[in-house]
Amino acid sequence: MPSKAFSKSLRLLNASDYQSVFNDASLRASHQHLLILSRPNLSDSPRLGLVIAKKHIRLAVQRNRIKRILRESFRQHQQQLGGVDAVVLARAGLDKLDNEQLHKLFRKQWGRIIKKAKQASESQS
Repeated sequence: MPSKAFSKSLRLLNASDYQSVFNDASLRASHQHLLILSRPNLSDSPRLGLVIAKKHIRLAVQRNRIKRILRESFRQHQQQLGGVDAVVLARAGLDKLDNEQLHKLFRKQWGRIIKKAKQASESQS
């Protein structure tokens, strides 16, 4: 079984990685507090990018809490995600949710992305 660590290979590292997801986000999961844009990549492993703007989440402690929970949620779902590049954008109000609500929200949104990715791969084959 592959490691569930959040290694460098599981991150979007540079601007061109992010830009390719923004330009070609074929899979989307939207919620009033966040937006996940994603697209299939060429590898078998998923990669995650985070955009947690100070404009929407004022306090650094809240931004860090959200990122920590989001990375944990991503690690738990990486097996099912397969080869997907995903960028998570925080919207205003995300910092008002407690940890349990954040886990539930992220679990639901990852489920939507996984479902859409499966549908897309089935329609291609």
